[in-house]
Amino acid sequence: MAQAAIPHDPILALQLIRSRRVGPVTWHRLIAEHGGVEGALAALPGIAAAAGVSDYEVCPMGVVRAEMAAGRKAGAVMLVHGAPDYPAALMDLADAPPVLWVQGDVTLLHRPSVALVGARNASSLGLRMARKLAEGLGQGGQVVVSGLARGIDAEAHRAALATGTVAVQAGGVDVIYPAENATLAAEILERGCRVSEMPPGMEPQTRHFPLRNRIISGLARAVVVVEAAAKSGSLLTAEAALEQGREVLAVPGHPFDARAAGCNRLIRDGAALVRGVSDIFAALGEDMPRAETREPAPSRTLQEPAPLPGPVPPRRPLLDISRLHNLILARLGPSPLPEDQLIRDLAMPPGSVNPELIALELEGKIERRAGGLLTLR
Repeated sequence: MAQAAIPHDPILALQLIRSRRVGPVTWHRLIAEHGGVEGALAALPGIAAAAGVSDYEVCPMGVVRAEMAAGRKAGAVMLVHGAPDYPAALMDLADAPPVLWVQGDVTLLHRPSVALVGARNASSLGLRMARKLAEGLGQGGQVVVSGLARGIDAEAHRAALATGTVAVQAGGVDVIYPAENATLAAEILERGCRVSEMPPGMEPQTRHFPLRNRIISGLARAVVVVEAAAKSGSLLTAEAALEQGREVLAVPGHPFDARAAGCNRLIRDGAALVRGVSDIFAALGEDMPRAETREPAPSRTLQEPAPLPGPVPPRRPLLDISRLHNLILARLGPSPLPEDQLIRDLAMPPGSVNPELIALELEGKIERRAGGLLTLR
């Protein structure tokens, strides 16, 4: 049942949700039972005492004002449940965030959205799929929502920067996690939108990620899982989507690839199978928007490889070689991947990658197949 749009005093709404033992569900229940945020705050100490909690006090106003000041310092705005600028997509959730801190383009929260989520240790094929889907969704007028994690999330955000993307964060909206996504987060701040229900400055904790996942799915019309292990946060997002009445879709993968186990299970259990962006629009009951006709970009043939920037680099230290080996192995799976695609995904000169491919082949970790294809052994 949709929550009634009741205007709340922002400071009092924040004070209530920051009070001890008050979560989103309790916040909504207290307001419904006591006629508003003021009545809920007044009743809270008595309710706590009846539950056996002595000396209960609501969140001090000094803490509330400090959070408001931290939000202003971070350049964020606070959206309160029930206010006109609060995302309508979240209003019908029983555990809708009472407050949201938002940086960037707030208008993106009011456009139709689709969530793309998946594995942090994504394969090269998974990253390519996420990129294609995000680009297609953006061209079709959909905002791409994800969680700013490494792997599939980051690739989806990058691909949708030009058309609109929303990053939902587990910690404070001004705390970037993982740190390797700092540049991407800055780009999203300039061209997209970052959202969190946590106080600015709060470091993300394990318990925050499932809370973040329900916002990702809640903002979206559908959740598309690109890669996911049998037990992963992406599956938690899919479960939240089902509870919220959103569409759940999944990209199938090779049965031998652990990163595809979660997606294959979702499809087995009834999730719509995604082969391309047109399948997403079909699940939403819409026709695939026609892309604008563009002049094809000049392409190189296989006989005309791109020139290398400078001489072939010298042999790197062992630590660098080990890191490169791990990057290569992380992008390969049971499904064959073209060698030239792997090199492009790594964004490294062929002369740096080819010797390590030979080394990994000799070690028995990868296998070369006809047509320049690579797989894990």
